[in-house]
Amino acid sequence: MKRSEYRYGVIGLGGIGSGVAYWLARRAGENVLGLEQFELGHDRGASEDHSRIIRLAYHTPQYVELAKSSYDAWAILEQEAEEELIVTTGGLDFFPAGGPIPLEDYSEPLISCGVPIEVLDSTETMKRWPQWQLTDDIVALYQAAGGIAPAARCNAAHVRAARAHGATLLERCAVEAIRPIGDAIEVVTGDDIYRLEKLVIAADSWTNELLAHLGVEIPLTITQEQVGYYATPHLDDFSPERFPVWIWHDASDYYGMPVFGERAVKVAQDVGGDEVTARSRTFEPNPDTLQRVEDFCRSFLPSAMGPLASTKTCLYTMPPDRDFILDALPDHPNVLITLGAAHGFKFASLFGKIMSELAIEGDTEHDISLFKADRPILSMENPPKTFTM
Repeated sequence: MKRSEYRYGVIGLGGIGSGVAYWLARRAGENVLGLEQFELGHDRGASEDHSRIIRLAYHTPQYVELAKSSYDAWAILEQEAEEELIVTTGGLDFFPAGGPIPLEDYSEPLISCGVPIEVLDSTETMKRWPQWQLTDDIVALYQAAGGIAPAARCNAAHVRAARAHGATLLERCAVEAIRPIGDAIEVVTGDDIYRLEKLVIAADSWTNELLAHLGVEIPLTITQEQVGYYATPHLDDFSPERFPVWIWHDASDYYGMPVFGERAVKVAQDVGGDEVTARSRTFEPNPDTLQRVEDFCRSFLPSAMGPLASTKTCLYTMPPDRDFILDALPDHPNVLITLGAAHGFKFASLFGKIMSELAIEGDTEHDISLFKADRPILSMENPPKTFTM
């Protein structure tokens, strides 16, 4: 007989959802159900590519401390999965003079959290990494722990380890209804009805479609973003041993990674795409965004340029303040929501741990006070939007 009752359920098994399933399964084993509307490892969401940046550099001490804990969570997964995942390259954050984000916004939280950093002028930066072509007004913050989280491999490791702990993970299993039934939650998928004590929604751009079953809506902006992989003729210069991950903080933000996963350098603009929905998105590259990325590289990172080997699209799903959501719904305390706000992959395993603690104990040891589901900006009709990190 097919099982229909579980203590804990997860909807969405991408980067964060697979992490939730894994951490729940470490404690609740076969009492965990995970549901994915597409196939596992699909590319219709936000977290299925070769790589994502992992870093300690952030703009508040609370974020920095969470980032430090994220490395610990990945290390536990690596040990259980018997697979090395995180690749350390070092990380550079660039701050042009007069930009909207001053260096101190990043350096001071790191220092206050005891994280070693180096602040480099453009001359020293180019001496260490001659791939860069910088003007005199640019300063860089270097943090040695920055690196790459291999997204597709991390997701697969979460899924594999969750199943090893006894979790039931079902793909091609779209949710048609969510119904509160007393102290329980019923989730309807086709001909099946699952009864759960606690439900975690980790559905990213499909979040509001699922919350609509509960009469809840969160002000979210969804954009279609893309990365470009450029087949530079200088591949050796951009190996992970020679070139760090980087983020450029200005009116338009850019980021990139060394050669990893493809024989090409990855570069992209942050929040450079058009607004879409989860259903209206396409997989077609945006030539305007590609042009902006290529213009940036020709100005500051010219040796990275080469033929466009490939481009990949993904979705950004952002609350108006671009802070995470890690909380139970105020009117439905047995339904929890986790949303990575388009910069959450580095935290995916930690978020799995946090959500498992919230589901099982109702609390967590980590400071997530910024990420409440009922924070004031999420109840505004037309909230101001701040997507720059």
